Amino acid sequence: MRLKRLQEIIKVLEESDIEELEIKGLFRSVRVSKKATTRVIPTTKDSPRGQKEIIIEKKQKDEDIHRDEGVSIKAPMVGTFYNSSSPETPPYVEVGDKVTVGKAVCIIEAMKVMNEIESDVSGTIVEVLVKNEEAVEYGQPLFLVEPE
Repeated sequence: MRLKRLQEIIKVLEESDIEELEIKGLFRSVRVSKKATTRVIPTTKDSPRGQKEIIIEKKQKDEDIHRDEGVSIKAPMVGTFYNSSSPETPPYVEVGDKVTVGKAVCIIEAMKVMNEIESDVSGTIVEVLVKNEEAVEYGQPLFLVEPE
């Protein structure tokens, strides 16, 4: 099953009241379930070849994270969040720093490629919502900004 197709299935599951979905094919099977953690479990001797279990973490929606202080800068991709370009350098931004549209705020590593993420809003960083080296998902809020 292609990644794009799997992402479509996960999106449908997230937007519906369905709690669990299993799709079986000739050589592999995929089971997607809404639970409290994210993990991929490798196949076991008893399971069909290629079977994986993917459990989706139900994260707070943007409406839940919406605060009076501002708007969020969101992850444009899935990957690993880094607050600086290397362990020896200071973070791109910290609480209280001013940002402008286009200013680099962090790096997200995806498939061994370092992607510099730029702010899409001008203002002051109110809160950093993720920790350094933490896995992030598409659309996940990374920073809370008080707009100018």
